[in-house]
Amino acid sequence: MRLATYNINGIRARFETVKTWLEEQKPDVAMLQEIKSVDETFPRELFEDMGYAVATHGQKSFNGVAILSRLPLEDVTRGLPAGPGPGGEADDHARWIEATVIGEEQAVRLCCLYLPNGNPAPGPKFDYKLSWMARMRARAEALLTLEAPVVFAGDYNVIPQMEDAARPDAWRDDALFRPETRAAFRRLQALGLTEAFRTLEPRPGFYSFWDFQRGAWQRDDGIRIDHFLLSPEAADLMTASWIEKEARAKEKPSDHVPVWLELAA
Repeated sequence: MRLATYNINGIRARFETVKTWLEEQKPDVAMLQEIKSVDETFPRELFEDMGYAVATHGQKSFNGVAILSRLPLEDVTRGLPAGPGPGGEADDHARWIEATVIGEEQAVRLCCLYLPNGNPAPGPKFDYKLSWMARMRARAEALLTLEAPVVFAGDYNVIPQMEDAARPDAWRDDALFRPETRAAFRRLQALGLTEAFRTLEPRPGFYSFWDFQRGAWQRDDGIRIDHFLLSPEAADLMTASWIEKEARAKEKPSDHVPVWLELAA
């Protein structure tokens, strides 16, 4: 089972980019973020004609997540549940969608997420980011009780380690790299979740995002913020994980590139 997570930065702007990518790379499942479209205007039929089942949780002009699957897709739920404690209230941002994909050998629960950016930090947007991460941790804890393969994939807006930024000093005060953000990410991992790519590739210099400004792509001034976190049962099925860096050099690219996970499922 070949899974990809991809922040497409707008389906209207990049429909042809996504369509070509699906035709060339043929993921079994594509988990998309920042579709920037309500469910009714997402080009569902065009992807269905390509053989994909489509589940969306959209929002006008920003946010929005989707799962496209060539495998059977069941039990779709939308929205991150409320969490415990202050700041744990549910919200109307379209940032989370879950579904179960049925592989040849194994069913896998997929959680496609677009975690808040949080800037400027400190401030209300940063508080929202941290409370959202606490809600995600509560949901992950609940899903782990299933003792089944669960995959949490998407744009986390988190730079986990120094090695995940070409210029880490430039990000020290940014919400993506602040110590509170990285600590919240580690609390997710402490539940027993495996960070797929970094487990298989410990070397620095691998990024999934390059800003459109200041020649970031040309200078390889990137950061790694798109991740797969895996339950123990999913980690046992992992055979490969990689970043499709070359997608950033294609025509009309997103500022993110796809990140891949291969499971024996």
